[in-house]
Amino acid sequence: MFGSTRRGRGLRVGVVVAAALTLAATTFAGPASASTPPTPSGWTQVFADDFTGAAGTGLNTANWLYDLGTGYPGGAANWGTGEIETMTNSTANVYQDGNGNLAIKPIRAANGSWTSGRVETQRTDLAAPAGGKLRLEARIQQPNVSGAAAAGYWPAFWALGAAARGTGASGWPGIGEIDVLEDINGRSSEFATLHCGTSPGGPCNETTGLGSGERACSGCQTGFHTYAAELDRSVSPEQLRFYLDGSNFFTVNANQVDATTWNNATHHGFFMILNVAIGGGFPDAFGGGPTAQTQSGVPMLVDYVAAYTAGGSTGGGGTTTPSGGSITNANGLCLDNNAANASNGNKVQIWDCNASVAQKWTFVQAGTTLHVQGKCLDIPGGATANGTKLQIWDCNNTAAQVWIPRADGSYYNPQADKCLDDPAGSTTRGTQVQIWTCNGQSPQRWTLHS
Repeated sequence: MFGSTRRGRGLRVGVVVAAALTLAATTFAGPASASTPPTPSGWTQVFADDFTGAAGTGLNTANWLYDLGTGYPGGAANWGTGEIETMTNSTANVYQDGNGNLAIKPIRAANGSWTSGRVETQRTDLAAPAGGKLRLEARIQQPNVSGAAAAGYWPAFWALGAAARGTGASGWPGIGEIDVLEDINGRSSEFATLHCGTSPGGPCNETTGLGSGERACSGCQTGFHTYAAELDRSVSPEQLRFYLDGSNFFTVNANQVDATTWNNATHHGFFMILNVAIGGGFPDAFGGGPTAQTQSGVPMLVDYVAAYTAGGSTGGGGTTTPSGGSITNANGLCLDNNAANASNGNKVQIWDCNASVAQKWTFVQAGTTLHVQGKCLDIPGGATANGTKLQIWDCNNTAAQVWIPRADGSYYNPQADKCLDDPAGSTTRGTQVQIWTCNGQSPQRWTLHS
């Protein structure tokens, strides 16, 4: 649901999934409920919200952040898609309905302008562990509106790669986007898509992406259905599978693109997004809108949102800690917790490699959080300035503790849009490491040893 023109999906009109549906090995769909379903056997729930707040209340901001206005700071206008609404945090647009649902309601003002809601998980580390799986799932009733009254409606449940956070999504589409559910103009259908590579064109046919085409979704405006995507790194080639009510209706295989494109799009954390847009390139491709006949105030209802992991190097959910190992810089020195002091605020430095506990680092939280001695590598105060020195701190699931390993050997923090850096390529023992603008140079190349 991003990109300067990617919503112009006229390129995909008429591309309809023709293959017969097969039942997924595990069915996640369930009856109407204000609660998330039981976690299926073999999976670990790593995120969930079932929206059980009082009627008219806003969201739990420990779980969610509100996108505001008409675009990310520093990002493309109109959210990069041509949509026309202004996103707010008003409970007129985004609220819990008292019946166990989140409602996102687009509203037209007297002057013809529109407001609506768009919310993102605070967590950006929802990832498939190496050799494991990630499942993103929500139970949703699309806005109950159709025909001329639905022109311009564009509800969606989707996810962006962690590197979008704090960067205006400037790396789109290479950072990866998984569109689990999109519908336009109340067509009683859905679209599922992976966006990746470069735009326009590239290996993923952007701005269209690698998509299912339009798939009939009977009753999706009038009732709840379960939408899910599974990123599976336990099979070869790796797969991204899309499900409706437990049926796998579309699959993208890793070998449809080159390895670098696939890895950059999928081998990292994601954050989930729920929104209802109005207008833009995608609705335009199917008749356009909004018009004077478009009905104001019809919400998308969300029963629950959940993320699960299974298998892989983190034990299926990032809840167990691997054995750990040293992290060496290109200069041969090791990332080190000074004097093995586990106090909050202790400095992280470079030092001769010595296999001590101060140098046993592990990636947990599905491979995006660096731990040593039970603490996390942390940017003090969530700072973003070049030269900010790093410390250890109690692990708290904040963006200041997200470190995404990249193909060039760097460890990237999306919030700061900076990389873990050895200042000026120092070889002096005790030099405190920092964040710095990512440049691919040797002071930012690190290797984790098991």
